[in-house]
Amino acid sequence: VQLQAFGGGLVQAGASLTLSCAAAGGTFSGLAVGWFHQAPGKLRDVVAAVSWSGSTTWYSDSVKGRFTISRDNAKNTVSLQMNNLEPGDTGVYYCAGGNSIATMSNGHAIYWGHGTLVTVSS
Repeated sequence: VQLQAFGGGLVQAGASLTLSCAAAGGTFSGLAVGWFHQAPGKLRDVVAAVSWSGSTTWYSDSVKGRFTISRDNAKNTVSLQMNNLEPGDTGVYYCAGGNSIATMSNGHAIYWGHGTLVTVSS
């Protein structure tokens, strides 16, 4: 399964943006899905994850209360609603699939795709 993230762009601080993740050549069936953020010059960190059923979500402290992850298994998509964006949210966002929300929240994923760039200006 190859995952593709899209929806990035340039926004001002305080704005909102929604990222989407689609699966190409397969489905998200049975997979937990997470969003990872890689700021310029830094390592990639997981910021949000959702279980296969969508009933369980996890967020890093840096985005809790501002970002919302959701999925539509019928449409084979996962979204990340980002509100009140901050300059520190700037970077490339990747979606990834893994075995469980527990492993995803620890940064472990199996399937990766190309990311989408988000730039937040102050």
